[in-house]
Amino acid sequence: MSELFTRVRGEGPVLLMMHGLFGSADNLGGIARILEEDFKVISVDMRGHGRSPHGGDISYPHMAADAARVLDAHGVDSAFVFGHSMGGKTAMQLALSYPERVSKLVVGDISPVAYPRHHERILEGMKAVAAAAPGSRAGAEELLAPYVDEPEVLSFLLTNWRRREGGDAWGWRLDLDGIVKDYQNLMAGNEGAPYAGPVLFLRGGDSDYIQPTHREAVLALFPAAEVRTITGTGHWLHAEKPDLVARTIRKFLLG
Repeated sequence: MSELFTRVRGEGPVLLMMHGLFGSADNLGGIARILEEDFKVISVDMRGHGRSPHGGDISYPHMAADAARVLDAHGVDSAFVFGHSMGGKTAMQLALSYPERVSKLVVGDISPVAYPRHHERILEGMKAVAAAAPGSRAGAEELLAPYVDEPEVLSFLLTNWRRREGGDAWGWRLDLDGIVKDYQNLMAGNEGAPYAGPVLFLRGGDSDYIQPTHREAVLALFPAAEVRTITGTGHWLHAEKPDLVARTIRKFLLG
């Protein structure tokens, strides 16, 4: 696959940041703008998302290899790494598959376990929008709203409905067909030899993505892991409390 789209901010130790499913580098902008005061932040659009290439298989081994190539492209041997949700699983796979590339790891509200399928209605709605191809975000919202219960999730998804470059047609700025095809890969757990380096799991206090029953699986792959709960946040903890999340990341990485 061709090189991923990246955005680089700040100076200092390198911090590679990876977003979640249906997202882009823009979604981590709130904490990236804070962390760039202390780090050289490299934010990426993951394969099949945003401005990065669409097409090709979507899986954690493939995305971890993409991340290693991003570090290569920037001349970085080893970096701090943060990933949220899908990006968190990619970050974990990077540490498991290429441990020498990760000096410290921060995982945002996800565990290295397999999750049940739970995006069917969202994917059904996104396919309905794609088929109708409305020429505005408001038109897409009208079509997608019946499929999405949470207003904040609806707003997040609609950031991907955009006018296509060089024309009047609108479409999803992500590889919807590829995500549907490889969805089971995205729900899969992580595999590999344990990563012995420092790992911080950030858990949304109101989220159920990191559960007590995951403890054994976490410690089997990341024996030095610690967990910090960000109270008053759900799955999108970095968007709900960016200052606290950024401070927590900074303290762990520079401590």
